[in-house]
Amino acid sequence: MPRWRTHTSKHFLWSSPVVQGLILCVVTFGVIMPICCHRLLYSYYFLKTFYLDSLSDAALQESLDRGQEALHFWQGVESSETLRDPVEMVTKKPDLLVTVVTARRSEGWDYHYLLQVTHRLMSLLKACGDKPCAKVILCDVESGPSLNEDVLLVEKHFQVVRRSPEEKWKNGEADNIFEKEKRDYVFCLRKGWELMKPKNVVVLEDDALPMPDFFPLVKNLLSRKFALNTLYIKLFHPERLHRYWNPEPYRILEWVGFGLFVATLLLITFSHCTPLSFTLSFSHLLFLTLYVMAVVELAGRHYLLEFRRLSPQLYAVSPATECCTPAMLFPGNASVRVAEYLGQAVCAQGNAKDMVLYKIARSIPGERAHSVEPNLIKHIGAFSSVRRNPPRPRII
Repeated sequence: MPRWRTHTSKHFLWSSPVVQGLILCVVTFGVIMPICCHRLLYSYYFLKTFYLDSLSDAALQESLDRGQEALHFWQGVESSETLRDPVEMVTKKPDLLVTVVTARRSEGWDYHYLLQVTHRLMSLLKACGDKPCAKVILCDVESGPSLNEDVLLVEKHFQVVRRSPEEKWKNGEADNIFEKEKRDYVFCLRKGWELMKPKNVVVLEDDALPMPDFFPLVKNLLSRKFALNTLYIKLFHPERLHRYWNPEPYRILEWVGFGLFVATLLLITFSHCTPLSFTLSFSHLLFLTLYVMAVVELAGRHYLLEFRRLSPQLYAVSPATECCTPAMLFPGNASVRVAEYLGQAVCAQGNAKDMVLYKIARSIPGERAHSVEPNLIKHIGAFSSVRRNPPRPRII
């Protein structure tokens, strides 16, 4: 074959959009992304065998340091008595009531989760200025013979509610830990409403550490129209479940929309500013859309969501997901309805309170529930107070 024909055929081969697309995929998914994403915890490329233990240890150490710092803070505050009396701090009908549900942990005691959360809340409340942005109460649901020492340390600075002996007798013993957890939650919801008659309620578990912009974000959510007819708004969903490839159908629309938007920008760039053979055609747009969708899914949707933290208006609100209740916002008097609904349900393994709430919102006419992304709290609880803990906790 003449040399010029060989050269021409090679040039035609390399200039083919199919070949260029194949090379782009091989380089992206086989070289660039493994190099860039192998340490990203929520990426498909994350190498668990090599990095999970070290990242878990680092997260536990960070939480331990934060817990010890909070312990020293509250010990110092208690000795100096610089804060106002809790009775003076609590007023009726606040715009926002934050109820922190807490119980004593038999394991992981040195991490002082409640002290971390209250320390953060105290800092955020001080940043609100002269007009308080929320009132905080602690709901101590410890029912064992041991006292919750962390609650005792901060109860001079926050109002604490506990069951009276009569309420303990009336409540009785739950058949299982899931039912007990639900009863404790219902008690805290009802007690907060009885004491304060708040306009809105946030319930935090004692291992839900608020983000620095927690209160402005909650205020922004309550100002949106959808909040008027909402049973609850979830402020947390596990990061490992943020992926597009999940049961939540709304994410598919977001996934396709993002892929189509970025693919359009890439196609315009490729067709005008590079020697690549992509043109403004449907087939090339479809290929680049699928390419972008694969990139963001494999890299981790969680990291894409972090860009929404640039502004409160960018936080996404979507139909509620099923899992987990570390941080819940109940607009208006919704906390009363939730307490009533949960009070009529029986929880057990496979039907915990988060699943019951999810079913209620989907089955009762007129009730709706939402989730917000990204998370407004950081879940720091490596050691559970109600479930069996592994010998070596891991962050996923």
